[in-house]
Order: sequence, then structure tokens, then C-alpha cells
Amino acid sequence: MVRSHPRRRALLAVASVTVAAALSACTSSTSDPTDGGTSAAESSSLTIGLTYVPNVQFAPFYRAEQQGYFDEAGVDVTLRHHGEAEDLFGALTDGTEHVVVAGGDEMMQARDQGVPVVSIATLYTSYPVALIVPSDSEIQSPDDLAGHTVGVPGPFGETYFGLLAMLQEAGLTEDDVSIEHIGFTQQSALSEGHVDAVMGYQNNDVPQFAATGLEVRAVPIGDVPLVGIGLGTTDELTTTETEALRGVVAAVERAVADLVADPQLGVDAAVEEIPGTVDAEQEAIMHATMEATVPLYGEPGPGWGAHTGPWQEMSAFLAEAGLTSAIVPADEAYNNAFTDDE
Repeated sequence: MVRSHPRRRALLAVASVTVAAALSACTSSTSDPTDGGTSAAESSSLTIGLTYVPNVQFAPFYRAEQQGYFDEAGVDVTLRHHGEAEDLFGALTDGTEHVVVAGGDEMMQARDQGVPVVSIATLYTSYPVALIVPSDSEIQSPDDLAGHTVGVPGPFGETYFGLLAMLQEAGLTEDDVSIEHIGFTQQSALSEGHVDAVMGYQNNDVPQFAATGLEVRAVPIGDVPLVGIGLGTTDELTTTETEALRGVVAAVERAVADLVADPQLGVDAAVEEIPGTVDAEQEAIMHATMEATVPLYGEPGPGWGAHTGPWQEMSAFLAEAGLTSAIVPADEAYNNAFTDDE
């Protein structure tokens, strides 16, 4: 099984690449500016960035491709997994990708840094990060963290954002705990006692820890002002590839509905994409991950994918925490024109 964290978080400090490169990479039919982009009668070619190696967490995209949902929506989709050290939004800004899977908080931070990324759909309706502790730990809630050591991959990404938001929610500061940057070694750091707790993904890390015999608990981090995984694209593509992007969101929703009805379909879809042979133990972990992920999707149907999370509050928090240089206007960071509200 691959490492649980979905991607490396080295965000772009400067995004000087023009969106014209992204547009030239889109193969689409003649667009009519009066109807919002590509004609539905013909297909566009879009690349979706799955920001990690093949993994069951990307099952909706595998399912949509394998079942022809993208094709039926009039979009020729290529799924692209990122390299080990690749910037999260690098391929989006240089035109290699047209859609990227990323956290709403990550998109907002990138936007502050000059990346013209905008969220077009919410994939996870609740934040997936949790505080993970040994099952016999005295830590029962974030309030108990004072004086303890918490491991996090580094000062970046959702696990770090979740840590800072959790501390604020609990009335604690970074000075009240010892924060260790442990890279992507949460499991060994926790099992060997190097840290008292780690930040990880409740739907991915916890099942993997359990599979190794490490008994852990996921401690909820509270009602934090953060938005989880969604689909991002560029400002420019929202106007030039409107119908194609709507097709992507609709196809992913169809796949999500399948997985909500039967999580095993997600496992089956992932097995087809993961190189090599998936043994019974690995498949069991994948199934546990899918079972834990399904509740994060919310209920498919009218309104699925809409940006109903705390975007305004997140903008204020990111600025206050120094994760953005200023408050990013929430209504510029997402666009609800691509979800089906009927």
C-alpha cells in the first residue's frame, strides 16, 4: 500500500506562468462566447491531476473513467498522477493539467500566492484530518494536548492547517505543544514513541495504522474553519471550458453515487489502476479506507459539490495564522456555476 498522505505540499512562491499555456493545452471544439465555452455536441480534452501515486482515495475518478461517465458527459479526460516532488499546482499553472484535486484551504493559500486557481466543486463535505493517538493515550480531546508532542509532515498542507486550526479551537497556541516535523513517517514516529500524537487523515491513515497492528484512535479536531478536498481549475478555464468542466463534475458525482451505494466498487476501480498485484491484506485496507471515505462525500443529488463550507471563516483564519498574506475574498476562491442545483 502506498504512503497515506496524498501529495507533497510545496506550494508555488510565484506563479508567473500565463494561463494562455493552459488554454493551448486544451483540445476543444470551436467555442461560442455567448454560451459559456465549448459546445456540448463536441468534446474537450482535459487532464485531471490526481496529486499522488495510484491510490483508492481517487476511486471516483477511476470509476468515472472506467465506466465511461466522462465520455458520456462529452469530455475526453486523462487522469494524471503527480511525481514524488511535484508542486501541487505546478502542472495546473503550466497547462499540463486543467483540473486538480486539492483542499479548499490549499487552493485559497495558492491563490494568495498568485496561482489563479478556483474551486469548482467540493468533494469532501467535512474536513478529513484528525489527531491520531495510541488507543491507550491519555489524550481524549485537543484540550488535552498541552505539554505533549505532536508530529506533522511539515509546515504545509492540510495536516498542518488542521493542527493550527485545532489548537486555536482548543484555546491553545503553538507554544503550548511541541510540534515535530517528521516527514511522512507518522506511523513509525507514533509506534516508536517519538511523538505522543500525529496529524493524519481519518479515512486513510487510521486504516493503514490498524493494518500493521498499531492500535490507534482518531480524535476529532473540532469544528475548524477549513474546507477539505475539492476540484480546482483556473479562472480562465471557467469561462473557456465551462461545459467541459460541468461535465467533469457531473461524471464525478455519478461515480460518487456508485461508491456511496457500494464502496466495494471503489476498491475494484482502484485495483485496476494500481500497478502490480494487490493482495488480500492490501485490498482489506483499501476497503476500510473506502468505508471511511464514503461519509465524507455527502449525499449525491441536487446541490452535491456546492461550496457550502466555511469559506469566509477559512479566509480569515488563514490570514490570522499567517498562512496567507492577506484575507482572500471567499467569493473569488470558488465558483458554484459547475454544480447541479436542480
